[in-house]
Amino acid sequence: MRSKVRGLIPRLASLVIAYPVCAGALLAQEEAAPLLVPDGFEVQVYAAGLAGPAALAFGSDGALYVALSDAGAIVRLIDRDGDGAADERATVIEDLEGPSAITWAGADLWVAESGRVGRVRAPSSAAGPEYEVIVDSLPVEGPPISALLFEPRGRAFYISLGASCNLCGEEDPRRGTILRYDLVARELVVWARGLQAVGGMAFHPETRELWATESGRDGLGDRLPPDEINVIQRGRHYGWPYCYGQRVPNPEFADTDRCDVTVPPILSLPAHSSPRGLTFYRGDAFPQEYWSDAFVVLAGEAASAVPLTGRKVVRLRVEAGRAVGVEEFMTGWWGSDGSASGRPAGALVGPDGALYVNDDAGGRIWRVSYRPEGDH
Repeated sequence: MRSKVRGLIPRLASLVIAYPVCAGALLAQEEAAPLLVPDGFEVQVYAAGLAGPAALAFGSDGALYVALSDAGAIVRLIDRDGDGAADERATVIEDLEGPSAITWAGADLWVAESGRVGRVRAPSSAAGPEYEVIVDSLPVEGPPISALLFEPRGRAFYISLGASCNLCGEEDPRRGTILRYDLVARELVVWARGLQAVGGMAFHPETRELWATESGRDGLGDRLPPDEINVIQRGRHYGWPYCYGQRVPNPEFADTDRCDVTVPPILSLPAHSSPRGLTFYRGDAFPQEYWSDAFVVLAGEAASAVPLTGRKVVRLRVEAGRAVGVEEFMTGWWGSDGSASGRPAGALVGPDGALYVNDDAGGRIWRVSYRPEGDH
């Protein structure tokens, strides 16, 4: 249920005042578990002690903006001395209701919160930012908006709204879909259906196709159904709740006719991996063989009997615009006793070519960089 401030404009900093912190002040009090990356790469804590870092976005000012779902705020992090760790933090906007996704378009920061999408104009301006609600009256009960993405030409943005149930017919037709909002026509339409829980979206940098990760249903054991990587096409249906994977009918429906017209995934992932963040590598700081690839964050499910399928970042190998394989890239969240030290929730390539990974359970942001041979 919405709080009593619903409909009011969130509070903005009249002046976005950055305050420096002493060395290590952005680190959490408890020691972070060591994470593993391939040879030549190194991982460090960029920031910590954050209240539910749900999403990341780099601004035109080079700063990293972070949506803090638990705190209901957006903060800006800056690494002034260039050592790979944030040493300055400022609050840009607060009193949001569960901000879950952010992105930039031009000079504006766009924010998805519970039931609506708005934009923050000139968030780094000394004169103070302005907040404007663009899309309101979205469904509130159920999963929050999990992804917010502008198309390359900037005319429209896409949001994903997960299903409110495991296997049912949704009363609200906007659930279990990807929606597109046209900024010129001011029109919100269902772009694709049959997507139970899209976790991340990204446009392929060459083909301009819209890729999305999706988590599958529960109740078929620990090995089924596979989670998915999909290429999203306008007006198409991707299976849920009638079928999964390569058009396999769910036993509750057993309707092959419905499945025959659905779009199967381009790549399957282990069941209960809970894929969330998706980002293509567009920098040049990693070895060249990474340049056409993508990174996918697997958050994992604590309830699964095979938990090691998640809590990691994987490299999605891409050739000629098509996914051809998956390999582990960043691991170590699972302890030897089966406990988890955190949960990766998203990933983003920074202007410095490093990979930034937000850990919403551990309250940290990790930075993965590459050091050429001889620089170690």
